[in-house]
Amino acid sequence: MAKKNIDDLRELLFSTIEGVKAGTLDVDRAKVIGDLSQVMVNTAAVEVKYAQATGQKGSAFLEKAQELPPGITGVTVHRMRG
Repeated sequence: MAKKNIDDLRELLFSTIEGVKAGTLDVDRAKVIGDLSQVMVNTAAVEVKYAQATGQKGSAFLEKAQELPPGITGVTVHRMRG
């Protein structure tokens, strides 16, 4: 399963809104999705504060997933400290 990010959460929330508007998703389920989404956003906020406190850059949840060329499954980045 691919890691999810904020774009995936937005897509889910917009889909949920559309489902409620169309009558294909009941309000109780939409409320649960909204509540769980809020927990995820709060968690991301904590990640950002932690990153700031430790000198890191952002949160993987808030960053867009890196699009790789076909056949490439990952990238290793080496950083020098100094």
